[in-house]
Amino acid sequence: MATPPRALDTISLCSTVSSCPDRNGFYGGFQRSDKPKEPLSKAQIIAREKKWLYMIDNWSIYMSKNYKKIRDRCRKGIPKSVRPKAWFYLSGAYLLKKKNPDVYEELLKKPGNPSTIEEIRKDKHRQFPFHEMFLDEEKVGQIELFNVLKAYSIYNPKVGFCQAQAPIAAFLLMHLPAEDAFWVFVSVCDVYLQDYFIPGLEVIQNDAGILEGLLKKTCPPVYRHLQKHKVEPLLYMTDWFLCAMTRTLPWETLLRVWDCFLAEGIRVMFKVALVIIGASLSRHKVRKTCTGLCETLEVLRSPPEHIMEEEFIINNMMRLNLRVEDFQIEHTRQKARRAKQKAQQDGLAPGGGASSSRRNMPTL
Repeated sequence: MATPPRALDTISLCSTVSSCPDRNGFYGGFQRSDKPKEPLSKAQIIAREKKWLYMIDNWSIYMSKNYKKIRDRCRKGIPKSVRPKAWFYLSGAYLLKKKNPDVYEELLKKPGNPSTIEEIRKDKHRQFPFHEMFLDEEKVGQIELFNVLKAYSIYNPKVGFCQAQAPIAAFLLMHLPAEDAFWVFVSVCDVYLQDYFIPGLEVIQNDAGILEGLLKKTCPPVYRHLQKHKVEPLLYMTDWFLCAMTRTLPWETLLRVWDCFLAEGIRVMFKVALVIIGASLSRHKVRKTCTGLCETLEVLRSPPEHIMEEEFIINNMMRLNLRVEDFQIEHTRQKARRAKQKAQQDGLAPGGGASSSRRNMPTL
């Protein structure tokens, strides 16, 4: 089986590391890119920056009266110079920080749960090991990553620490000061990915069913192929969703996806997943060579490079024939299905009992 992209970051440094980092700070790994980014003109860059700065200065007005403008500008891509501040506002982290002054520093002073702290300490060196911020324990990246994860485990002891959170926290630290990154991280874990990281993974199982239903609507031939070979969504989408694509997408694609994700919510992850699945297996010739579960998973875990490019992902996300109602219908179906399962497990009449609540999916 081919090596999944994220697994490449565990391969020996000797064979993959360059002597100098790329423009995003990567010395190696699948997210390193020496390909020059297609430049905008200086005038275009300045114009976009001015629009974003004005919008941020009038944030409450835009959010309440012209959210569509925010969404559309996120879809075009946030200027690199503005992205840290834009993410801080889009996620609502600026409000969390304002309501909780000095809380981050207070959390850092607390000892935390010893077993949780030890888990974090063991895991922090595994995140983006080819990036200049995280090359060794003395680098500021690993120090701040430990602090953010420790602070969150104390802030939300119900969740504590889950390994899937670490790449998200590391990703945010590459763009924001530690305290700001912490509050964006809180928002992502507690709102955007609410209940993803609690034991049992019930929400990710629910979302696997939603993804399957949406795939049936958007790409029936691929849906039928996966059904035929019993390729369950949890076998390929768990890491995509739990890590919010941070260990899956090329860097420039990941940035564009997060611009949309922080504006539009979890539906963006569904759309990215649908594009990857659909494009990877859309050709009959490809499906014909996937004669079983293993061959199909190999394709899904190592999609062709052109499918993962930012313009391909973003453009095809926008072209998906999905309405808000489609997500709501699938969510309702999964809720009813899980309620029925729970009722049967509890020995109640089918349809009885109550399903666990699910966080509201942010609107488009």
